[in-house]
Amino acid sequence: MHFIPENIDDYVVKHSEDEPELLQQLNRETYQKILQPRMLSGHYQGRVLSMISKIVHPKNILEIGTYTGYSALCLAEGLQKNGELHTIDLNEELFDFQRKYFNKSEYANQIFQHLGDALDIIPKLDKTFDLVFIDADKENYANYFNAIIDKLNTGGIILSDNVLWSGKVLETQFKKEDTSTPALIEYNALLKNDKRVETVVLPIRDGLTISRKV
Repeated sequence: MHFIPENIDDYVVKHSEDEPELLQQLNRETYQKILQPRMLSGHYQGRVLSMISKIVHPKNILEIGTYTGYSALCLAEGLQKNGELHTIDLNEELFDFQRKYFNKSEYANQIFQHLGDALDIIPKLDKTFDLVFIDADKENYANYFNAIIDKLNTGGIILSDNVLWSGKVLETQFKKEDTSTPALIEYNALLKNDKRVETVVLPIRDGLTISRKV
């Protein structure tokens, strides 16, 4: 969903950094072969993730929700020379697809894939993180936050995707099967009120929150 007029959005993209060739290839193949390609971060948001990562210059990154690996490659651009990116996903069918593109990149030896439930995997990671990207099932956003907050270094950043949920977060009544919208409303309130972080919401694509651990 675009929260600004399409012509302004086009202008913004045109005057932002170009999409690297490898990510163009990944984008194309995702749309050709993978279900729900809209889940891909895409050119503009990918450049935003890259820029934030370069500013933070993290030693360790944690990503919750790998999909086809686009956002992981964007975040890896800011890694320190000996840094690591750990990315978690439930979908074993995408594992080899992700690895193919990770291996094509200059970060092949710095990206570590974890297959399974993030809430089981996170406690077993014997690391602290400077940057975390949450982009998995919305119902567990608050649980992911609680799982990683003590593993986040002071001054570390949590990026949370889809926090505006196509504007549905403004709704007060939900369909019975819609568990994502109330979960995101609860999560946005959590980030606003939790004194361990300071938070700003950016109306980028479907909403991106930046939270900094104080």
